[in-house]
Amino acid sequence: MKRLRNLHIGIDQGDLALFSEFEEGGSMWTGEGARERRMQVPFKQTYRRVPTVHVSMSLWDMDTSAAIRAELVAENITTSGFDMVFRTWGDSRVARVRAAWMAIGDLPHEDDWEVD
Repeated sequence: MKRLRNLHIGIDQGDLALFSEFEEGGSMWTGEGARERRMQVPFKQTYRRVPTVHVSMSLWDMDTSAAIRAELVAENITTSGFDMVFRTWGDSRVARVRAAWMAIGDLPHEDDWEVD
């Protein structure tokens, strides 16, 4: 659990298209085995400390003739952004994915100072 100072809580959010590959025949749609798409997501403002990031699929368009296998995670979270990562494997066919995200954390304040 993260403790946040009440006056300096920052919440940033977004919704982004990670990929759309069915029209061009990309590997998410035509490939097999382990596949990954990664996108860097910058925050609108830098946090004071690394925030908590929540991700979820807001759209997934998948072929249902095979098992649907998918993982969506936030990786490499820093005070200025993170990597949104979608993975699939086996014979799953993914046409397109859109992902929503929310970051909650402590924002810097002009009166902040730190002693080394």
